[in-house]
Amino acid sequence: MQSDMRELLRIAAPTAAVGAIATLVGGLVAGGKGAIGAALGCVVVIVFMALGQLALQWVAKAMPHLFQGMGLMVYSAQLVLLLILIMGIRDTSLFNLQAFALSLVASVITWIVAQSVRHARSKTLYVDPEAETRSVPGGTEGKRDE
Repeated sequence: MQSDMRELLRIAAPTAAVGAIATLVGGLVAGGKGAIGAALGCVVVIVFMALGQLALQWVAKAMPHLFQGMGLMVYSAQLVLLLILIMGIRDTSLFNLQAFALSLVASVITWIVAQSVRHARSKTLYVDPEAETRSVPGGTEGKRDE
């Protein structure tokens, strides 16, 4: 689980940086409400995407045969929950909705790009180097009984 959290932090860090920039820009353009909206948009993306990724990582380890279906279900659930959130805050005056929406879009794009780059750079073993030693009776690292 520690490596899962480390991986999440490596993806969330660029997203948080974009969120900080969006918060600064939102504050300069729309004042305090713009800064709050931009910060909230970034936080929503980080929370939604991190929870989804943690759920998928758990499914990949516990039930790998359900991974693809669960991926579709998690992303569908995220879209529905985001729609419900947006419908719930559409009439708010607590923060600037345009800054919220722009920060949300920029943060989602940043998250997806960071996740794609991490995946492209990862070194995934396609062959298990220890499989041969496990299949030998007694596990004698390739030395067979004579």
